[in-house]
Amino acid sequence: MEINEDLQDAQMNEEAAAQTADAETEAPPRESAEQLQERVAALTAQADDYMQRLARSQADFDNFRKRTIREKEELGKYASSKLISELLPVIDNFGRALDTRPEGEASESFAKGVQMIYRQFESVLQAEGLTVMDTIGQPFNPEFHQAIMQVESDEHEEGVVVEEVQRGYLLKDKVLRPAMVKVSG
Repeated sequence: MEINEDLQDAQMNEEAAAQTADAETEAPPRESAEQLQERVAALTAQADDYMQRLARSQADFDNFRKRTIREKEELGKYASSKLISELLPVIDNFGRALDTRPEGEASESFAKGVQMIYRQFESVLQAEGLTVMDTIGQPFNPEFHQAIMQVESDEHEEGVVVEEVQRGYLLKDKVLRPAMVKVSG
């Protein structure tokens, strides 16, 4: 009898387990067509939003890449500007020394040697992109000129550079040092 009772208990347990499994695998309540359309519309809107975000992110990255390339090129283009800026007073002093050379045979050969060094120095700087600004007779431009004095002039119109006190230099297309000038008033 015990065996029969055990069999009945086992069958009851199997039936209870089967009912539990059926309850777990029951399909969720069916959604109406209207609910499905709303859900599809919401998911489509969400997908569109994600696509727009992706497109913006790609555009931002592309702009970043282009900007870094441009900055890298500019950095390479003007990498020598600090050194050249520090050499400008040297070239100015060379020019002043050549303008005030003493007279005499002994000093003539010395002056020629210094002048050769000066020209070589200028050519090296020009190869790096350094150019001297042309200022005299040009209209005053605060981006290129630093006015230190205003003078009366019958030869020039008002606002024209009449004298250059210190040379101005451009490094490629950028002002390295503005020219110190006297302007007609």
